[in-house]
Amino acid sequence: MRALLSTAIGGPETLTVGDLPDPVAGPGEVIVAVKACAVNFPDVLVIEDKYQFKPQRPFAPGGEVSGVVESVGEGVTAFRPGDRVMGNTGMGGMSEKAVVREAALYPLPAERNFEEGASMLLTYGTTIHALVDRGHIKEGDNLLVLGAAGGVGLAAVELGKALGARGVGAVSSEEKAQAVRDAGADDVLIYGRAPFSKEESKALADAFKAKAGANGFDLVYDAVGGDYAEPAVRSMAWEGRYLVIGFPAGIPRLPLNLTLLKSCDICGVFWGAFAAREPARNRANIQRLFDLWAAGRIAPKVTGVYPLEKGGEAIAKLAARGAIGKLVVRVAA
Repeated sequence: MRALLSTAIGGPETLTVGDLPDPVAGPGEVIVAVKACAVNFPDVLVIEDKYQFKPQRPFAPGGEVSGVVESVGEGVTAFRPGDRVMGNTGMGGMSEKAVVREAALYPLPAERNFEEGASMLLTYGTTIHALVDRGHIKEGDNLLVLGAAGGVGLAAVELGKALGARGVGAVSSEEKAQAVRDAGADDVLIYGRAPFSKEESKALADAFKAKAGANGFDLVYDAVGGDYAEPAVRSMAWEGRYLVIGFPAGIPRLPLNLTLLKSCDICGVFWGAFAAREPARNRANIQRLFDLWAAGRIAPKVTGVYPLEKGGEAIAKLAARGAIGKLVVRVAA
């Protein structure tokens, strides 16, 4: 089968289209003929050996797919060949066929296309786990979203609004700001590019505080990291919750005295581990997402679709923080 392969450590330019053996379904597994595979930040990291998991080469990046069931392994009862599905592969999604555990697979609603189906689970699954399970979001909470125009960022804006929060999206350009407004944000802040001097960091903290209002932000959803983190913490409310999602701007260094002064929590969000450890709670979250999707309260924003041969370009655009919403690789028609 054809696949976009990482054969050596390096950036997106090192990816090439090649062949891999066709996979065979083991017990509890499903073989999916992949139609579309979304691009996510782990794809940027894994090809450079910077992710927490390091697959054996050659491998295909891509952990979020949609397609059609080709075959099922022993014990699989929920799916059969011909079913339209969407699921998480962990890795290997940018290939013509992927192995997906039955527990990580969901029916693709008839009214949704394959690009939409490939763009829902990881971003919205991460975000509902972050806001509900880790952030304990409630009606009327004040929510700041850093990197609000990316896939997880727009998901946080939409879900925050659906769950009754006031949402402020922070982004790096007016184009991204408009996308965040369109997603339902109550307010938007455009920040500069890091690194920041001490004076610039203080100015950003003051700007966050101004957007927060007198009481500060109850929740900060940080999908950026780097020099943006400390100013955001300084804008938090008493007993606020800071949700650590990712670090495309670098792993931040925080003065922990701020957590004491604000009695706030720094909460790590590792959705993949949560889904593996607590599958029943995760599936309940995903069902809630399907209900919100059907009701029109959330919807993945796909802004770019690339052929398999140009999948590296999609990964490069995400790495450069140039993407708005979701980028998708179309593996097959």
